[in-house]
Amino acid sequence: MRASSPNMTSLRQRKGSRGKEAAEGQTQQSNCCSHHHPDKILQGDWSWGSIIWTSIGWSVSVGLGLLCSIYVATLHENDLWFSNIKEVEREISFRTECGLYYSYYKQMLQAPSIQEGLSELIQDNLTESRRTINLLQRMNIYQEVFLSVLYRLLPLQAYLEPVYFYIYTVFSLQAVYVIALYLTAWLLSGSWLAGTLTGVWYILNRVDTTRVEFTISLRENWSLPFFALQVAAITCYLRPQLSALQQKVTVWLMFVTTFCFCLTWQFNQFILLVQALIIYALDCGDLLSTTQVTTLYLVQVSGLLSVWLLQFCNSMILGSLVLSFIVAALFVRHCQSSLRTGGLLLRVAKLLLHTGLVLLLTFIINFLTKRALQLQSDEHIFKFIKSKFGLGPTRDFDASLYLCEEAFGLLPLDTLERLAGTLLLYPYIPTVLLLSGTLVAAVLQNLRPKGGGVEAFRPDVAYNLLHTVLYGLLAFSTMRMKYIWTGHMCAVAAYGVCGTEIWTLLLKVLRCNTKALLRVVRYAVPLLLIGWLYYKFWPKLMEELSDLREFYDPDTVELMTWISTKTPKQAVFAGSMQLLAGIKLCTGRVLTNHPHYEDKDLRERTRQVYQVYARRSPEEVYGILRAAGADYVVLENSICYERRHQRGCRLRDLLDLSNGHVGGASCLLAGIPQPPQRDQ
Repeated sequence: MRASSPNMTSLRQRKGSRGKEAAEGQTQQSNCCSHHHPDKILQGDWSWGSIIWTSIGWSVSVGLGLLCSIYVATLHENDLWFSNIKEVEREISFRTECGLYYSYYKQMLQAPSIQEGLSELIQDNLTESRRTINLLQRMNIYQEVFLSVLYRLLPLQAYLEPVYFYIYTVFSLQAVYVIALYLTAWLLSGSWLAGTLTGVWYILNRVDTTRVEFTISLRENWSLPFFALQVAAITCYLRPQLSALQQKVTVWLMFVTTFCFCLTWQFNQFILLVQALIIYALDCGDLLSTTQVTTLYLVQVSGLLSVWLLQFCNSMILGSLVLSFIVAALFVRHCQSSLRTGGLLLRVAKLLLHTGLVLLLTFIINFLTKRALQLQSDEHIFKFIKSKFGLGPTRDFDASLYLCEEAFGLLPLDTLERLAGTLLLYPYIPTVLLLSGTLVAAVLQNLRPKGGGVEAFRPDVAYNLLHTVLYGLLAFSTMRMKYIWTGHMCAVAAYGVCGTEIWTLLLKVLRCNTKALLRVVRYAVPLLLIGWLYYKFWPKLMEELSDLREFYDPDTVELMTWISTKTPKQAVFAGSMQLLAGIKLCTGRVLTNHPHYEDKDLRERTRQVYQVYARRSPEEVYGILRAAGADYVVLENSICYERRHQRGCRLRDLLDLSNGHVGGASCLLAGIPQPPQRDQ
């Protein structure tokens, strides 16, 4: 099938079915977008002007990436005074699950050899007491393994401490993230000024685009840069007039980035499911060729199955909804060969039937797969989704634990206020609205059996539009997912400022739509925006970088020191998931439970260990802890006298609700009176 025109003002003649359209010629009208240097480079124009202009664009992208990386690294240093605190304090700063992931990097470095270190991870009996588990199968920690091996092989020990090698790698990925967003905006708009504006917006909206400086080891900080690279590769793949070699290169780039993304984050299947839905929608709208749709689906499947093999045939991947959906979509698509024939109403009816069949087959395949594999690892996520939207019971402990966390609530409105403060929201909204209206009109025209001269919607723009809309809805429903949306939001807004679509429409309304004026506006406005942002926010950034603080947590330091010096090395500790991750990292002691929640047996053990905070007798709690193999239990005042959550969402309230108890819960901290209530 012939590719779509690179601009939205192109004309094409349709003759009913998609197969017939492939044989038809397309007439194209050129405008300023047709003469951008990136297009010339892709088409083989290696003139000095194109090379210099493209080299400047690449240099700016690298500069912005390095600036972002240095910025977050400096914030991390200034906030903790990381270079001057003790080793135990550095390790404590890897809070909650971050400490658990970093502990495996430390464990690999302390192993006598790489082979023995890998063997310890494959047959681990320290993370969960009385159980031997394969950590490479259960957790996405290949990045820790890779870094530890790299550190041992490279001659770095005399120049760089292991912890710095680790955190600098994560901060360097932020540079990759910015460069990927920069390239996406550049490819969409044809101007690297759009990429520059994207990078500036990403840095200025750091609070909403990343949290890497205080949650270094989180899986999303490893995976989202690769996901952004994948989106940039897809954007390039969907551009018209790529040569056969360029298409092969972009397909391999899509596979590698998809593989790296899936390998580094356990929630990859849910993110890829949204992406598969985007591809499906573009296919139904007749915006992609059969080859493109099949290729994009196979890239996702290949990436997931490659990770499945590396994770020792992790059944959670085979039982993922995205794999079931792709199989169903390809099967139904193959069986319904007459989908793209008939009038508008008939084609819409066929699409609705097609979609119903795909969804039905998806759930059937997924149900049968999970029954065959006896898979229950991800059921807590579906319980949370059902409870969040009022579709299921809320007495479930795991679902309530998520629902009571602010990060899993709705997106706060002050997020939009911050985004508007940097002028990001103002071009983003009209860009999305304008493109959405144009996309709907283009799809309706595509579904007609015969069309005259109609506007062809660029498939790369269509993909990025649906990407930002669907992930935006995901962010609004669950605040923690906003980091997937806000980075890409910068690229879409920059495309709106530097692209031709909005400015062409506005200049047509003002009746002064000339090529010269359009070119001036497209370059003048982003330069003025960047200048204004520099004037307003540069002093604030300098003030933020001059704010020096120091890590201070003497109670936790004392606890870790006591455990290291006063308890046996094989002692088993019970407590909250978050604190136990730190105990694993700082002391190497055995745990009863931990924050990696993707295992049904572990979730049940966590609920049992937490009975220490519920309305249970000391004898019952003692029996539960001994059954888990615990020698010591760490009780936390912050949980017993919790004020972070309102009444009903405190841990002891959730346990009593799950246990069927009524009223308040008692705490086993004998002799410590309940403190008086204070105003929040």
